[in-house]
Amino acid sequence: MKLNWAERLVVNNPVRVRIQDLIIRWIKGVIELPPQARILEIGCGRGAGACLLQDHFHPGSLHAFDLDQRMILLAQKYLRPEYRDRISLYVGDALTLPYRDGALDAVFGFGVLHHLPDWRGGLTELARVLKPGGIYFLEEFYPQFYQNFLARRLFLHPEHDRFYSPDLHRALTEAGFILKGCLEQNLLGILAVAVKQ
Repeated sequence: MKLNWAERLVVNNPVRVRIQDLIIRWIKGVIELPPQARILEIGCGRGAGACLLQDHFHPGSLHAFDLDQRMILLAQKYLRPEYRDRISLYVGDALTLPYRDGALDAVFGFGVLHHLPDWRGGLTELARVLKPGGIYFLEEFYPQFYQNFLARRLFLHPEHDRFYSPDLHRALTEAGFILKGCLEQNLLGILAVAVKQ
């Protein structure tokens, strides 16, 4: 599901970039990526997260996509000149990733899964493209946070089949992931590093 105007304001600002930087630093304290890792960022927005991933991990290849063509156009402008050849941007859908099975070392999703109407299908697809031992990093929000009275009037989210903490943990296990690190607040959301078995 594409972001509406209010969500674009929230995710395309300097505060969000600082938060993503802190999150990535936390991830680095939990798990290491292999040298020359092949990384994918889903729902990359204007490209700030992709630049941070390049800065912190220096991957062998970094791909980033968004469902919204406008976000990819912003990302193409946002990327620093030295990163334009290192980060591949494209318009895509998390339910149909253009990678063979087991092609990626890591997938990063900064607040994307809760936007997918078929979030379970998204998890299955992410597991498919990750190598055994591959890492899925997720930052996600629970309905208590984004379906309250005010947020429902400002932000656009799918209404049906939303996940709460037990649902997400169960679906991660069913998709073949085990958690290596997790920060969770049941009324807000979760930061987690999940490894494909």
